[in-house]
Amino acid sequence: MAYIRPIDRSQADSSINITLDAIKAKLGKVPNLFLTLATTPVALNAYVQLGDVVGRGKLNAKQREQIALAVGEANSCEYCLAAHSAIGDMVGLKPAQIAAAREARADTARDSAMLQLARAIIEHRGNVPTGELDTFKATGLSDGDVLEVLVNVVLNIYTNYANHIARTQVDFPAAAQLAA
Repeated sequence: MAYIRPIDRSQADSSINITLDAIKAKLGKVPNLFLTLATTPVALNAYVQLGDVVGRGKLNAKQREQIALAVGEANSCEYCLAAHSAIGDMVGLKPAQIAAAREARADTARDSAMLQLARAIIEHRGNVPTGELDTFKATGLSDGDVLEVLVNVVLNIYTNYANHIARTQVDFPAAAQLAA
């Protein structure tokens, strides 16, 4: 049961509904996460604005979804794993790529390095040892790439923690179980 209940759209002000309509146009529905964040414009707008910035970065949609899956797995966020498995499918990730991303693995060395960096950021609470950063950069990641991965991680930590606190009801198909 949700701890922070999603808003009733009939009670939301017009600016919130405009934002939620844009989300519906993009995703085909307004997921419970957004209805929950809409409890306060600050929470919803923080997500939307950072998400818009991230979407204009160098990383493509598949890479962003892979990072979201790696972060969701590291933070045990059932909601985000379900949502990003579904969205990952929408952007062309195969089931095996979705499962691999959750384990910080990808088809290319560079993408794997990005996912491992994302996981390292979480595991080290941002204090990633210099030797590990050097290893990631040796795969071709630039300083800018490292910071762009960080911004993606921050966006996903935000939604993971929002879902943990709110106890958001999952409204996507459950993520597949990873093989033992």
